[in-house]
Amino acid sequence: MDSHLQISKISHFDFSSRSLKHSITLPLPFFISLPNLRNQKTKSWKAIKPLCSATSGNQSAVADEALLPQLREDEDLGVDYGSNGCNGLSRKRRVFFLDVNPLCYKGSTPSLESFARWISLFFSQVSLNDPVVAVLDGERGNEYRRQLLPSYKANRRKIFQQFLASERFTRNSFGRSRKMVVDALQKCNVPVVKVEGHEADDVVATLVHQVLKKGYRAVIASPDKDFKQLISEDVQLVIPLTELDRWSFYTLKHYVAQYNCDPQSDLSLTGCMLGDEIDGVSGIQHLVPGFGRKTALKLLKKHGSLTNLLSAASVRTVGKQYAQEALTTHADFLRKNYEVLSLKRDVNIQLEEQWLRSRDAQNDSLILSSFSDLLTKAQEKKRQSRSRSNGLEVAKQ
Repeated sequence: MDSHLQISKISHFDFSSRSLKHSITLPLPFFISLPNLRNQKTKSWKAIKPLCSATSGNQSAVADEALLPQLREDEDLGVDYGSNGCNGLSRKRRVFFLDVNPLCYKGSTPSLESFARWISLFFSQVSLNDPVVAVLDGERGNEYRRQLLPSYKANRRKIFQQFLASERFTRNSFGRSRKMVVDALQKCNVPVVKVEGHEADDVVATLVHQVLKKGYRAVIASPDKDFKQLISEDVQLVIPLTELDRWSFYTLKHYVAQYNCDPQSDLSLTGCMLGDEIDGVSGIQHLVPGFGRKTALKLLKKHGSLTNLLSAASVRTVGKQYAQEALTTHADFLRKNYEVLSLKRDVNIQLEEQWLRSRDAQNDSLILSSFSDLLTKAQEKKRQSRSRSNGLEVAKQ
């Protein structure tokens, strides 16, 4: 069993200042936790000038490789050529947004080893010294969507309650694990952000929107397919591929080659019309069995978006009778799906200028090695504790 969440009294790790390489850097915010200000106006902030980019070298790997045509790597992955990154898209500096929570799981089981492995690969092979902003789910982050749709992420809540019911999991252990993750990221010069009442997805979408307006490119590091709705010429994903044990860049060209539609249509199609079983969102095929992906894709390609399709269906016939009746009868159902699954861009969070500076990465190896050593010690301590317990039970018998 991974040493997930069972850290006992070990809740953080420390380093002697003499063991770290000294460098002159401006301090980054350690941990920014904002209250839920959904209904308040956003404070005005100063414009951030783009800074000089660090080269990333060759980017390799494409998600779902078997499903994609053979595309040239330098054409599709936005490879930077030269130290100044002055070729095509690479003229714009990249900012990485790290979706932390999914990296802390191995399958459905919480695992700090999983986090340690993926973050090590991410820093050493993907982001290097480009700016990275890490984002966590805020407390009660999915309440807004659960009010719209009670089944939203119901399965995940059930699994979480099962973990808490187990002797090996407590709310305190979850809290200690989160603190360890935040400590590690902070020591690697990564600002960590969470906003109460908002999921990490919405915070990332908001920050991506802001960073694009300032002339940067955005790369979202996450396995969450919901981020595909944000893909554009200047927004890429980088996905952890467990079966290949590496991160894989995924771009607009890859998306179009794989699905033959644009990302906005994907939100309308795969989420709103066909549903999202993982998130507990039912599709229209559950109400109208004959209304499948082929019909939905044909209508969306013609009308461009779910909003346009529903508007057209309300005033004229847009397809066969069963499709027409489905769109008019279940229009509110589809609109609710859209509201639940579309990522928000208006969370009350603003980019800080210091978040966009090159990240000092020279101590990454030492910090992450110490993090892994701590997990190993925690696991050994747990094994010894179990051995003692088993010995006492045998003695009693």
